[in-house]
Amino acid sequence: MGETADHLKYEVRDNVALITLTRPEALNALSLDMIDGIRAAVKRATADDAVFALVFTGEGRGFSAGMDMGVLQNSTGAAGNPRPHFEAGDGTPALFGYLLGTPKPVICAINGVAAGGGFVLAMMSDLRFAAEEATFITVFSKRGLIAEHAMSWLLPRQIGTSRALDLLWSSRKVDAQEALRIGLVDRVVPAADLVQAAIDYVAMLKANVAPRAVATIKTMVYRHLSMDFVAASEDCERIMRAALKHPDAVEGGASFVERRPPAFAPVSEGFPQ
Repeated sequence: MGETADHLKYEVRDNVALITLTRPEALNALSLDMIDGIRAAVKRATADDAVFALVFTGEGRGFSAGMDMGVLQNSTGAAGNPRPHFEAGDGTPALFGYLLGTPKPVICAINGVAAGGGFVLAMMSDLRFAAEEATFITVFSKRGLIAEHAMSWLLPRQIGTSRALDLLWSSRKVDAQEALRIGLVDRVVPAADLVQAAIDYVAMLKANVAPRAVATIKTMVYRHLSMDFVAASEDCERIMRAALKHPDAVEGGASFVERRPPAFAPVSEGFPQ
């Protein structure tokens, strides 16, 4: 059953924690309560063994138009609020930066405009599925701001330096097809099929791969972005030795030989760091 609070709806559907932004009259603009609610929902989903992955989407015409203007106004000027809600206890002050360290896959099903903070939420997710009507706008430069929330680090790694500079400098609108072409999103599907496409992708993963392997691979990919090749290779070797000793490796081989679905351990049993 779905639960709604702080303009968010949380429901578990087919091993997916579906988190819906429910402030459609404001194109799901983010309030501080919503930001706190998203963090709580992610913690809840991460702790639930019945949840294989998380999917974010928006209600109505927009995914998220970004930070509520009241929040932005309170954050600007010499006497502005230093945005304590963004000061995370997980190693990064970047908005939604903790999603990169969440051990379960995080997918954004972007149903409409993703701007500013909504754009950040989409980029901090592991995969992005977009409706044909979806649009993307960084917005920051039009507000006299900079590449906020580590977009200067993340966006070039996702789409390349010159494309990242273009989107960050111009704050121009990018439609779904261009987003797919430049690698900003991974799928474009009809709006009516958007959430189900994300759920179906998760179902494919759950039927075939080990949750622990997924979590470990995610950790490796993001950590190795900041390492040179030799250091990443050494880290990979260390993790691989541990993986070979885990029961999941035995189960993976046995299920293949016996031609049956694998029965892997839940990610809550831990994975190499």
